[in-house]
Amino acid sequence: MSVADLLAALRRDAQFMSKVAAWRTLAAQPARYAPLPAALHPLLHTVLAARGIEQLYCHQAEATVAALQGCSVAVVTPTASGKTLCYNLPILHVLLTDANARALYLFPTKALAHDQLAELTRLTTALDAHAPSAPLTPAIAAYDGDTPSAQRSRIRKQARLLLTNPDMLHVGILPNHVQWHEFFAGLRWVVIDEMHIYRGVFGSHVANVLRRLQRICRSYGSEPRFICTSATIANPTQLAERLIEQPVQLVQESGAPRGEKHIILLNTPLVDAEKGIRRAATLEAADLAATCIDAGLQTIVFGRARLTTELLLTYLRATLARRSSAYAAPETGDRAPVRGYRGGYLPAERRSIEHGLRSGQVRGVVATNALELGIDIGGLEAAVLCGYPGSIAATWQQFGRAGRTTDAALAVLVATAGLLDQYVLQHAGYIFEQSPEHALVNPDNLMLLVDHVRCAVAELPFQRDDHFGASPHLDDVLTLLDEQGEVHRHGDAIFWRGASHPARQVSLRSAGSDSVTIQRRAQEGGAGEVIGAVDQASAQMLVHDGAIYLHEGQSYAVQRLDLDALRADVTAVDVDFYTEAIAESDVDLLHCHAARATEHSVAAHGEVAVHEQVVGYRRIKRVTHETLGVYPLDYARRTLETSAYWCEIAPAVQQDLEAAGLWFDSVNDYGPNWQTQRAAVRARDYYRCSVCGAAEAPGREHDVHHKIPFRAFGYVPGVNDFYLQANRLDNLMLLCRTCHRRLETAGRLTTGLDGMAHLLSNLAPLYLMCDRSDLGAFVARGTPIGRRAESKPPAAAEVDFYTATAAAAHTETTRPTAAPSRTAPRVYLFERVPAGLGFSLLLYDLHDQLLSAAHEIVHTCACAKGCPACVGPVLDDQPVQLDTKRLTLALLERLV
Repeated sequence: MSVADLLAALRRDAQFMSKVAAWRTLAAQPARYAPLPAALHPLLHTVLAARGIEQLYCHQAEATVAALQGCSVAVVTPTASGKTLCYNLPILHVLLTDANARALYLFPTKALAHDQLAELTRLTTALDAHAPSAPLTPAIAAYDGDTPSAQRSRIRKQARLLLTNPDMLHVGILPNHVQWHEFFAGLRWVVIDEMHIYRGVFGSHVANVLRRLQRICRSYGSEPRFICTSATIANPTQLAERLIEQPVQLVQESGAPRGEKHIILLNTPLVDAEKGIRRAATLEAADLAATCIDAGLQTIVFGRARLTTELLLTYLRATLARRSSAYAAPETGDRAPVRGYRGGYLPAERRSIEHGLRSGQVRGVVATNALELGIDIGGLEAAVLCGYPGSIAATWQQFGRAGRTTDAALAVLVATAGLLDQYVLQHAGYIFEQSPEHALVNPDNLMLLVDHVRCAVAELPFQRDDHFGASPHLDDVLTLLDEQGEVHRHGDAIFWRGASHPARQVSLRSAGSDSVTIQRRAQEGGAGEVIGAVDQASAQMLVHDGAIYLHEGQSYAVQRLDLDALRADVTAVDVDFYTEAIAESDVDLLHCHAARATEHSVAAHGEVAVHEQVVGYRRIKRVTHETLGVYPLDYARRTLETSAYWCEIAPAVQQDLEAAGLWFDSVNDYGPNWQTQRAAVRARDYYRCSVCGAAEAPGREHDVHHKIPFRAFGYVPGVNDFYLQANRLDNLMLLCRTCHRRLETAGRLTTGLDGMAHLLSNLAPLYLMCDRSDLGAFVARGTPIGRRAESKPPAAAEVDFYTATAAAAHTETTRPTAAPSRTAPRVYLFERVPAGLGFSLLLYDLHDQLLSAAHEIVHTCACAKGCPACVGPVLDDQPVQLDTKRLTLALLERLV
């Protein structure tokens, strides 16, 4: 079928059309041209003419002219609009006119660099044919971790145009700048491709690497200009100028032609309308992708995470096999017609998949956002997105992978049942009319800045009045390093004391360092085989002991995760389930920067310590997604110091809700008979765990667990005596810590604060225009009002934050003298970046809007007691008192 034939068939399918929330057709767009700039080198005119290019798209001409005039440029146009020529033409012009000139191309991945090297080589080969006396092709090279050692010395001496990535620049080139002195002395241009990738931690690191690059260039007498390219983002000029700390000329009116594209927003059908349960988006996306592939369309399917991608691949292959599709061939590996593609695959494996897509042998690929970037994978005709990718920019990047020619194309977003996805479907204008996200970086984040100043001083001593980009904190950081004995002062100069360069201890991709290797156990007598890798921060979640690790659809059981050796040993298995790690978190408030009190709540932001620990994992059956079992784990707790916004509930609101029987979030007070009943249970069960039989360890009593949760009984101190029923001996059991965690994580009740946290954490990315993975949420439940009344007066450092700020209602108090205790309930939204990037301050400003939007969503949702599209999924056997939707709505009505 052609795309038009498939679309016609879908329109006739009543079942399919019943799931369509929006269907927009983007009209084809003709090309808009401009003449080749007259100042461009004559050889480039000749070579372009030989390739049939007599004129440029208007944005290509505009960018080329600006660069030829010596301006730094930011080119922001859609996928497949020909951005490569925007930098290749002016840079080749400089190389042809100045024999000493050099250029550096930075790509976010090695794959993208090698892909662009192939296109650049074709262009320079044609140039060399017309000017054989000074060939360019041998002087163009990629330099990365895969470059053979034997070639590196030649590249350092001969390269005039170098293609690499920020990681190699950071750890392999800048620390060895003396060996690259001719290159840096002649460096005229630096290209930063896919600029929108450089956001958050990665972007903040890269901005500091660029500071180090420009500092070294100045020492060799050069001042390079920059050409940045990007997909559509809301703040391209701001991002480019923050990265390179130079003014840029923006080019954003694309002249490239575009074929007709059909964008469909598809909802999964309801399975249980009362609970808001929908068919799994993975199954729906796999079915749709199979339909596209069966119709002969080369198709890409995007999953939001590694696990989702592997499950999609498994479901897609099974669906094609069930339909007896021509593409359900039994071949695996390089011959498989449907492949997976994600981070963690080995380089050779990824290159094979890319080649298969370009050649057409691979008819379908299931990928993470690793294939969002501009790698040449041919002319895909259909893109299926399993779940909202988390940002408008990412959504259009993934839509743009289909239809890279002027032919018609199809892109479908299959929504999950979650709040964010359902919001996008109900507000289609958010995708089609809203501005894309702001990409934020903070190179002056002190944790990152200290690391890069270390690297910079190891590369070149700092002199008096030196600067490090535009950072205002250089002197403070150098003083800190001096106090720590890492640098020493000699006259006006500051030198590095260390024996080795610190760059190898600094990872650009995260706050961690080395990755964990995933190694398949060998057969008896053989050697193990490395099949992938994962960063340390994710290892406990993805390759913990007992995990099922999925790779190209094959299941591997993790036998052991050795964090000291940075290795996970796995064995191939055939199972019908996958695993999902369970983590517990806690938040300590370190410092409050600002707060304001209203009649019913406090909005605040400041610094927090987030503690997270993986405590167990679930086994989940494929297709049906039912939980088969919960198993304990006990890894060390990890701490992240970052920024957070929080909403604290006023005591009057909590007291009002408690009196009305609408508050079940405080569990600190189990009633006056609790210690008596606890002692009776321990004696009754002979001080042994009633599940595993383990005896109490010296100095550590077992936990007493309520079979029916205490909160479900609605005890309010001073109002009722419902604790008597909750604390009956037949409702209590003795559990060791491990078994208690296992029971608690098997299914946790959700209440008003949980529902509010779910709403705020899902709404925040829409208002911030950020990715939802940038934020985490935590509920601090507080102490019951009655309990507080009975307690002794709190110390100054233990006063409720509401009490400390209520006197200044509707005003801001900056830097309170006392860090508040956790006696009052709060919902925290914290940044998942050390020290934060500034989202918390924005959330603080958006406090009222967030609460109003949350109230509207839960008020208008059609579910009965809560669902993923409003307050989050609720348990089937949740007691009637704990109607999460009712509790959340009651709380938000008072706050709004």
